[in-house]
Amino acid sequence: MKTNYSLNKDDFVVVLTGAGISAESGIKTFRDSDGLWENHPVEEVATPQGYRANPKLVWEFYKQRYNQLSEVEPNPGHFALAKLEEFLGERFCLITQNVDDLHRRAGTKNLLEMHGQLTSCFCTKCNEHFAVKDIDLDKDIPPCLSCDGLLRPDIVWFGEMPYFMDQIDEALRKATLFMTIGTSGQVYPAAQFLLLARSYGIRTLGVNLTEPENRSFIEEFHRGKSGEVLPELIDLLIKE
Repeated sequence: MKTNYSLNKDDFVVVLTGAGISAESGIKTFRDSDGLWENHPVEEVATPQGYRANPKLVWEFYKQRYNQLSEVEPNPGHFALAKLEEFLGERFCLITQNVDDLHRRAGTKNLLEMHGQLTSCFCTKCNEHFAVKDIDLDKDIPPCLSCDGLLRPDIVWFGEMPYFMDQIDEALRKATLFMTIGTSGQVYPAAQFLLLARSYGIRTLGVNLTEPENRSFIEEFHRGKSGEVLPELIDLLIKE
């Protein structure tokens, strides 16, 4: 493997990860080509309207996804990115479109989970947040622990604004290298970050099984599984 880039501790690296890196750990990908998400129409389980119409179904769906987390582990790609953060310290920001906890379990600290997280929920009445491990999952629709409201998964659904957009833009403006890992380049607004990076004059690097939709904005592209490519690539970037 070769790379045209090298990093030092003055660099600021922003990484965007998508479903590809989690799929290598056994997490099911976002949705199938027929528009179904684990056999459910996306509109039923991933929209505010779907939750209002059938909150029991929505919770059944996310309980299954939450329980799957105990069956999977971070892969070498997750650990390689944690190693890059260890090298750069605070000059590192990882943005993920994924809602699993694999980056955190691999040791990443400077993490922006723009689509929320399966391990969290919040009250639809008082807006207080809770860890899913602390609520009663035996209930069809878990009740709030602070008021008489009902909880919903802390997931950004279609039609809702992703989290941390201001922090993401701030990080991009500081960056000297933007890396996109395991993303299709189709899901907005995340797909726009690559274009923003190029408009800010930032170097770009990509890793994916196939060329993403926005491949033309990636200066250096490595085809392959992130768990196989990233460990060697990160070592080359930090000259180990």
